Amino acid sequence: MHTTLQTLWQETHDGESVRQRLFHVLRQSIIQMVLAPGQALSEKELADTFSVSRQPVREAFIRLSEAGLVEVKPQRGTYVVKISQQAVLEARFVREAVEVAVVRLAADKGLDPAVLTDLHDLLARQGRCIEPNDNDRFYRLDEAFHRTLSLGVEQHAAWKVIEEVRAQLDRVRYLSVPHSTPLERLVSQHASIVAAIEARDTQQAEEAMSLHLREILVSMPDLVRRFPAMFEGKAVFEGQTTFEEPENPALGKEALQ
Repeated sequence: MHTTLQTLWQETHDGESVRQRLFHVLRQSIIQMVLAPGQALSEKELADTFSVSRQPVREAFIRLSEAGLVEVKPQRGTYVVKISQQAVLEARFVREAVEVAVVRLAADKGLDPAVLTDLHDLLARQGRCIEPNDNDRFYRLDEAFHRTLSLGVEQHAAWKVIEEVRAQLDRVRYLSVPHSTPLERLVSQHASIVAAIEARDTQQAEEAMSLHLREILVSMPDLVRRFPAMFEGKAVFEGQTTFEEPENPALGKEALQ
C-alpha cells in the first residue's frame, strides 16, 4: 500500500491529542520519505490536509526542529532537513553501545519465557513480510523487536535513548531496504540475536547485535551515490565501499569486554 499523510493519520490513536497525533504523523512521514529531504513545508497546506488549525502544525514544526528533522528559516519557510551522514554515524554509534549492553544483559541473566515467546512471534511475523516485500510492516515489527529486547531486561531508559537517536537512522533504513538491504538478511540477523540469547552466549549475542546495527555502514555509501539530493554535504568517507568509524583510542578491546 502506498503510504500517504492520510494513511499515517489513520494509523494514529484517536485517544491522542491533535497536537500529539500531528507530531507523530509528520515525524513518521519524514522518516518514511513521504515528505522528502529538502522539501518545503506549508503550515496552511498541512492544516488544511488534516482539517486542523495552524497552531498545532506550528507546534509540531518546533518539536521536529528540536529533533533535527526540520529547519525553520525565518522569512523563508520550513524545510525537511536533508540526511546528515555524520548525524547518522553518531546515532548509530550510540545505538550500538546501548543495544549491545542490552543483549549482554539478556544473555547473562536470561529472558523470561514470555519475552522469548514474544520475540519468536515477532520473528515469524517479520518472516511473513519477506515475500510480499512489505517494508512498512517489517519496520513496525523491527521496532517492536528492539523494544521487546530493551523492556525484556527492564531497561526502559535504554529504549528511550534508542528512540531519541532513531530518527536519522530510520530515514536511511527506509531507503536501504528496497534499494540495498534485503529483508531476509535483517530477519536472519534478528534470529541470530535471539538464538545467542537463548544459548546464554554473551559474546555471540554482542557480536550478532553489532553486526546487525553495522548493516547501515554497508548500505549507506551506495545510497549516497544513488540519492545524492537526499543527503547533506559531501560524503563523510569518499572512495570507500563501506563507512568505517574511527576507533576511540580510549576504548581498547579490554574496555569492551
